[in-house]
Amino acid sequence: MNPKVDFYFNKAEKWQEELALLRTIMLDCGLAEELKWGVPCYTFQQNNVALLHVFKDYCAVLFVKGTLLQDAEGILVQQTENVQSARQIRFTSLQQITEMTAVLKAYIFEACEVEKLGLTVALKQTTDYAMPEEFRRRLDENPALKTAFEALTPGRQRAYLLHFSAPKQAKTREARIDKSVPQILVGKGLNDV
Repeated sequence: MNPKVDFYFNKAEKWQEELALLRTIMLDCGLAEELKWGVPCYTFQQNNVALLHVFKDYCAVLFVKGTLLQDAEGILVQQTENVQSARQIRFTSLQQITEMTAVLKAYIFEACEVEKLGLTVALKQTTDYAMPEEFRRRLDENPALKTAFEALTPGRQRAYLLHFSAPKQAKTREARIDKSVPQILVGKGLNDV
């Protein structure tokens, strides 16, 4: 157990017993425990394998390269349509985790095998995402903005494109773009502070 991660388990108002059991299962599988993105992250040979998450209606083990797992039990869930590689196993009770311990361990060991083999997930390229005409026009009109956008990491570029493309009305897309331009120009991502 990594003492730096203890606060996460101590602060949980809901799912505390479930998280404690999931933590034990992860550590029993020989994974190292770290704190990344504000949540417990379990690594194998310094590669991220799984995260623990809590939500209102469930807690979950999120496998970073879940799309590469066989999912023999058919229990992996894609969190949202834009999540490319990660998949969750969701739990709604301590009893469910207890009953599924052997299955969960099998998935963990399979995820470790994925890392041993050095497998990677083929992610979509930024160019595979739709670019709203309003943003394309803005990039054409402002070379500094275009340079700054192209300098962002692919993940930050995708986040902006998804954010700009989501609204149905052009007025809303324009407003989102207007609000984001200063962030892009200083090299920040959509949710960076």
